[in-house]
Formats: sequence, structure tokens, C-alpha cells
Amino acid sequence: MKTCLTRTHSVATLVAALLFTALASAGRAQTTTPAPDTDKEKDDVTELQKMTVTTGYRSPKAIDQIPGEIKLITTQEISNAQLLTEDATAVLARTVPGYAPSTQQLQNTGETLRGRVALRLFDGISQTTPLREGSRNATFTDLDIVAQIEVINGPSASEGIGAAGGIINYISKTPTKEGSEATLRTKVWGQGRDDSSGYRVGLNYMHKDGPNDLIFGASYKNEGISYDANGRRVGFGASGSSTDSESRNLFIKAGHTFGDNSAQRVTLTVSQFRIEGLGHYIPDGAGNRALGITDSLIRGQPPGGKNVFNDFSQYALAYNHSALLGGKLNLMGYKASQKMRFVAERSGVDKWDPQYGPIGSFFEQSEINSQKKGFRSNWVRSNLFAVEGLEMNVGYDLMKEKAQQRLAITDRLWVPPMNYTSNAPFIQTSYNHGPVTVSAGVRHEGGQLQVDDYTTVYFANNSFVKGGTLKYSDTLPNVGVIVRLPQNWSVFGSYSKGFTLPNVGIPLRNVNTPNQEVNGIVDLQAVIVDNKEGGVSWRSKQFSFSTSYYRSYSDLGSTLSVDPVTRDFILQRRPVKLSGYEFTGEYRPNSAWKFTALYSHAKGFTRTTATGPLIRQQGMGNVSPDKLNLSTTWRFMPKASVTLDIEHLASRDINVGAAGEEHTGSLTLAHLTANYSTKWGDFSIGLENVTDKYYIMPWAQIDQFQNYFAGRGRVISVSHTKKF
Repeated sequence: MKTCLTRTHSVATLVAALLFTALASAGRAQTTTPAPDTDKEKDDVTELQKMTVTTGYRSPKAIDQIPGEIKLITTQEISNAQLLTEDATAVLARTVPGYAPSTQQLQNTGETLRGRVALRLFDGISQTTPLREGSRNATFTDLDIVAQIEVINGPSASEGIGAAGGIINYISKTPTKEGSEATLRTKVWGQGRDDSSGYRVGLNYMHKDGPNDLIFGASYKNEGISYDANGRRVGFGASGSSTDSESRNLFIKAGHTFGDNSAQRVTLTVSQFRIEGLGHYIPDGAGNRALGITDSLIRGQPPGGKNVFNDFSQYALAYNHSALLGGKLNLMGYKASQKMRFVAERSGVDKWDPQYGPIGSFFEQSEINSQKKGFRSNWVRSNLFAVEGLEMNVGYDLMKEKAQQRLAITDRLWVPPMNYTSNAPFIQTSYNHGPVTVSAGVRHEGGQLQVDDYTTVYFANNSFVKGGTLKYSDTLPNVGVIVRLPQNWSVFGSYSKGFTLPNVGIPLRNVNTPNQEVNGIVDLQAVIVDNKEGGVSWRSKQFSFSTSYYRSYSDLGSTLSVDPVTRDFILQRRPVKLSGYEFTGEYRPNSAWKFTALYSHAKGFTRTTATGPLIRQQGMGNVSPDKLNLSTTWRFMPKASVTLDIEHLASRDINVGAAGEEHTGSLTLAHLTANYSTKWGDFSIGLENVTDKYYIMPWAQIDQFQNYFAGRGRVISVSHTKKF
């Protein structure tokens, strides 16, 4: 169904003005932060300074020395997104060009990065479950504990399996100031209806006393139901919703620095997060696309149903030595548990078994359980062999994961336990000489997947499958160069290979012929992605911009499609070719104003049949339409500011008259936040979907199972932050 939003004259004028100023801008927006210009008055212009990331390098690395598009989402951007919504991925959709639009659900199906699934990390620990990707791993902590989000665009093997689209690493906060400080954040929101209201309260306590530091974070959130702009309740996605839920988060990180010149440090981290559905609503029948009736909810509880949840926890112990053999050593051991329970639904064809009653007569819901443990290490040395600018980073990663999926109500095994072990040594080098930085490295992925004998469910003919062990081995190189040109211009080019596993659980549970062997299932082969990218950027004291073009190809890709009978996902292993270009721009005329813009365009192609040319364009499940996001911030008083965000998604028609035909309508939304600081704390107001526009979610415009949803109407939020 096509949905077009009509823009008012004032919004159109503002969009045009913002776009004009952004296109006139210069410098690498995502690599800089403002600081006063010492040569002029404080309110005149801002100086753009360099920033660093740790993702992919395990130690701070200046972004302008990394050959690729890097986005660093700051604490301020995270906080501003939280003023509008509690949606965990909204900040990514609004600040990262290649990230797909948010689903506004607990599930993140289709929320790809440059058309492929990204590896999500929390302090370097994987939150992704590639063995059975349930598209629920984007909600695993309270964002108030996150200092910054580092996004490495494009396929990468630097942090392990799963990064076919790139890496999204959430970095937790660390105390930096001596003494103690507590921050209490509260927020209430609603849409003018009794069951739409929600609230959140969170406390972060930081303490630093010389060599010792501690951060303690705890939060609680209770969220009501969402309504669209027509006053209709927004339904639950097939994989779950964050509405009608409560969540709790506990985070503790304690560090101790010791040794000569305080060169050594140990850090213990504990993170426990749980979001759980309250079970107050059930689907109000099924939506009707032909009549424009979206999926909705009514009060009630499914018989025998259990609450939906995400239950993520991790424990890590890290040791760092900044002066070992002339270099820096980083070691970390960790253990992580990731459990997800999905929405209860009437037993359709794929989950039905006649021993429990007629088809559709009972409810069923599935659970994914993943247990990880691992070890990460690296040693980095600068000025290697007494050569100034030459750096080497060498390390070894070990990860063991066990994942499975069960049908919770009838207690049946749907996906058998899968045991994966990854051994990955790596080496990365870089050389800075004047205006040129050259980097090259290689990582060897030695993996092993072991599955015991198992029997599929009734839908797959209760087929016996003989277990086995699959071995994966691939050497994954990367190389890149950056040239810093006169007048603050720079160009880069890079080549890299990424490694991930397909959604292994889907082909395993779909085996429907007896006496097959795990070793003979071709769909279990690894996904290897080749990525080429080039870009140019320019910056000055007030302006910045960067643009890049990329192409990636996988000979045996991994594409999800929908089974016309079960409406469930099936995995297709066919070649996938992706290409696209992105733009980011920023303009700061003075300390009071800031304008930003980002644009992305991507296309993906695969085969229509098992053989043949790559002519079928990938749709919303993989690649989203063109995106343009604009933002302006006005600090009209020293302690007060307002920010207006405009999100625009273009319409798209693909594969017309052929397999995979899709039509998606354009979408334009506006959001507003206002902040005012007082001696009693900081007060903020957020207006999501300011104009209260009615629209169908972009991913919901494509007919899949239980996914016909309207987007949220206007949401009004009030927040208060007080530091003690």
C-alpha cells in the first residue's frame, strides 16, 4: 500500500533551507566536535576537532586515520533521541546514513546497515546471534549508560563474525572527574489516552578516587500502548513490541589503576537488562490491507501465553597494560547470556502439531536462547622498529556460543542446539607519513559448528537429521589509504572482506526429508563479503561534509524471503551485489546555530531463480529506499535550545511485473525537542511526529506475516535531569 505524506509550505521551506546550507558545508561531520575559536569572540565560530574510536582497533584511533566511513554518535545525540522516544534504534536511524528506518517495535527486522545485518556490540561483546538471528538484539541495555556509539560502515572482520553490514559498538560511560556525582533522570510521556502513558526513572552514580573508579546505573521503565494519528492502537509485531511492557537495567563497572606510572588497570563489568511484556493485550483480529485496516489490539490475554521478553546479561573482566614491551596490552574475558521470547500466536501451519489439537486451536510462541563466553586480546605498539608513524596491532580472539530455539508453550525443540567455536588471530598495521596514512591487516577466522542428531517438528514431517560438524576457515584481508590534501581536503580508498554465518537455525528447522545430514546442508555455508569503498571529505572552522561510494558482493549471500504458505521467513542462498553512496554535512555559523544533513542511496540485487543474472532488486527486508534527514539546533539563550529534526524516506517501485514486486510510499516526519537548564535541573520537552501525521510504517507496506502497522502519532514527553 502506498502512503504519501503532504508537507506544509512552512515545512517545505525549512527543508529547502536546511538542505541548501548543508550542501554548502565542508569537513567531515562525523569526525568532529565543536570548540571555541581562540582568534575570535566566543559566539563567532567553532573549531572542529578530531575524535577517536576504539572499535576495530581495541585502542583509541583518530578517525581521520581510518580509511572508511565512521560515525561516532555522541552522548548529546543519544540524549536528544531519548527526549523523543524510548525506541532503542531511533538514534541510529536518525544519525547514520546507511541505517534503515526504525520499525518502532522490539523487533529490528529489516533494520540493516548498508543492506546487510550489522554486528552489534556492547563494550566489544557481541549482542548478535548469527546462528539464529531473531532480529531482537537491538534492545539490550538502557541508553543512559552509553557514552557513545561507534558505527563502522561496511563489511568487516575486525570484531568477529556477524559484521556483514558493519559494526555498531555501544561504549559504556566511565568516571573521569575526581569525587562523586549522581545523575537522576526522569521522564513521562503519553498520547492523551489513559493506556498510552509511560514513565522512566534512572539513576547513574559515578565515583573516582585516584586509582579507583566506579559507575553504578539502575533504571526502570513502564511503557503503555502506542496509538496512530487516527486514534487506533498500534499492534504487536510478530517478533514483539516494546509497548505494554516494563524494563529494568542494572549496570556496574569498577576499575582500579596500579603499577609504575599507573600503567596497569583492571576493570570488572556487570550488566543485566530485561524488558518484559505485561500481557494486557491481544491482536484485534487481523488487519486488512485491501480495506486499509491496520493490525491493532484489544484488552485480553492469550490462553496459556507467556510474557514476551528480552533478557540480556553479561560479565566481563578486563586487564590493560599501557607500557608492556613498549606497547599496550588489552585482555578481556567475558560471559554473556541472551534470551528472547516472542509473541504468542495461534498455531499456524509451521508450528501446528495434531497431538495438541486442530490447527489454530492452541497458542504457541518461540524462544531463542544464546549463551556466549570468550576471550579478546590485542597488543599494539607505535613507532615499531624505531620507525616513526609505523604501528602494529596483533591479537587473538576466542568465542564459544551455544544457541537454540524452542516452542515454549508445548515445550518442543524447533531449532536444535548449535555449538559454534571461533578461533581468530589477527594482525593490523598502519603507517603515517606526512599527509598519507596506509593501513593493512589480516584476520583468520577458524570456526567450527557442531550440531547433534535431532528431529524436526510436525510441519517438517518430524524428520530425523543426523548431526555433524562443519568447519569454516577463511583468511580475511583489509587494506586502505587516506591522503590529506591541502585546504583541509582528504580522500580515502579501502578494500575489506567480512565474514558471517547465515541464519543457520532457519534451514536446520526447515529440513523435511528424513535421514539428511547436517554436513550436507548447503545453506549452512559461510557468507563472505568483498567490499570496496572510496570517499572524499572537506572541513573548515564552520563547515564540514563527507561523501562516499561503496560496492559489496557475496558469492553465496543470505537473503530472507517469505513463505507464501506459512508467512514465515525462509533463507535463500544466492549471490548478492550491493552498491550505494552516502553524504553527511554540517554547518555551524556561530555558537548559537547548528545545521546537519545526511543522505543515503543504496541498491541491492540478487537472482530471481537459483541460476541466472542478478536482476531481482532487493526490497525492504534488506535494502531501504533513499533517505534524507535534516536537523537544526538553535541555542537562543545560554541555557536554552530547541532542535527540529526532519526525516524523509523516498517512494520506491521495484521489480514491477516480476517476482519480488514492491511499492513503498514516501514518508516525511518532523520532531521537535526543547531544553532549558535551571538551578533545579534540566527540563526538556519532546514532540515526536509534531504534525500528528498518519502513515504506514515503511517495512509494513510489504505484505508479510502480522506486520501491517501504522506508525506512532504525536507523542508528548517531558523529561527532567538533576545532578547531585
